[in-house]
Amino acid sequence: MARLFGTDGVRGLANRDLTAPLAMDLSVAAARVLGEQGTFKGHRPLAVVGRDPRASGEFLEAAVVAGLASSGVDVLRLGVLPTPAVAYLTHTLDADLGVMLSASHNPAPDNGIKFFDRSGYKLPDELEDRIEARLGETWEPPTGAGVGRVREAHGAVEQYVAHLVSTVKVSLDGLRVVVDCANGASSDVAPEALRRAGAEVLTIGTAPDGLNINSGCGSTHLDALRKAVREHGADAGIANDGDADRCLAVTASGEVVDGDQIMAVLALDLLETGALPSDTVVATVMSNLGFKLAMREAGITVVETAVGDRYVLEAMKEGGFGFGGEQSGHVIMLDHATTGDGVLTGLHLLAAMVRRGRPLDELTKVMTRLPQVLINVRDVDKTRAKTSPELAEAVAAAESGLGETGRVLIRPSGTEPMVRVMVEAASQDQAQSVAEHLADVVKTTLG
Repeated sequence: MARLFGTDGVRGLANRDLTAPLAMDLSVAAARVLGEQGTFKGHRPLAVVGRDPRASGEFLEAAVVAGLASSGVDVLRLGVLPTPAVAYLTHTLDADLGVMLSASHNPAPDNGIKFFDRSGYKLPDELEDRIEARLGETWEPPTGAGVGRVREAHGAVEQYVAHLVSTVKVSLDGLRVVVDCANGASSDVAPEALRRAGAEVLTIGTAPDGLNINSGCGSTHLDALRKAVREHGADAGIANDGDADRCLAVTASGEVVDGDQIMAVLALDLLETGALPSDTVVATVMSNLGFKLAMREAGITVVETAVGDRYVLEAMKEGGFGFGGEQSGHVIMLDHATTGDGVLTGLHLLAAMVRRGRPLDELTKVMTRLPQVLINVRDVDKTRAKTSPELAEAVAAAESGLGETGRVLIRPSGTEPMVRVMVEAASQDQAQSVAEHLADVVKTTLG
């Protein structure tokens, strides 16, 4: 059987793949595994639970809370908050477990569950496997005073916003910014944090109705933000995804700034201020070759990992590094957060503009993006992507043709039934041609 936990928790179509009974079972299993390993020893266990504004989050939250409380865990309901806020509050509220209900950048019908340990980090694979192995087991639940109690958390938004603003050491006064919150979890937090930091803030995508999250807005759909930035004469645009663990940006002229460019700008800013441990950045294999070349020129070492912010974080913790991220906009600043934080990233990107006295389009010129084409091939058997000899032969031929001026990456999605084909080349036409050919091979051999 395929592993239930993907690279970012358990995710699927709500009420089909991810049901209320499964959400409850996962919560019970998590409580039992943590209890058995001694996490709750010597005190009454406490969990915090947050969600993004998806309609399905309401019943899934109820199921998670029920599972935890029935297992003897007290629960603080945080309400609608970004994923990084739940991670932060898990630690600061001294909880033993954090639970976030979100499918991040996925469309509204999907949802997901991810767990955080008491330090605010995502649970390691080994612990997730133990939780998965305990699903559906017969057990004897507590009764009477042994059951968990449930209450609302008051002041959670204020506590998180205050933390975000405290990390920015310069005023954003004088900057006009458009923020697109994807009709998601940052709809209240992001505009408030930016205003408190001193920026003039205009908003789009801040009217969640439970069904419009990520719909034509946010970091996966930047056209509306680009238009708004130009129309309002803004200095920059900031885009989050549905759970606000990602940040992409837009320059004053409407040009898109991806995660690689954001990391390049922030890495140089950190290097200049002496705040980049070991002069090292952690990035994934998806980062553009242009990013790596720019970092090398600046004297910054790039440590490369598999795709997924959890793997970036693991490498950061193992190596004692403080900064890393992904092209998709997950940027981790370990001095301030234990996970990717889109609002935090946006604040620090704007702060770099102020500190260096330069517009965003000039700052991003530090790196030149090589043409890169990414094609998502859906509805194929992604489990055979790394073992198909036909696909391996096609990739080898493509790499030989590209030589040292490009590269190929074939990657099964960690959360969806598809395979991602990425090609970098010296020209856009070459990258497009090679990517389309390999996508056809994927469809033919894995379909």
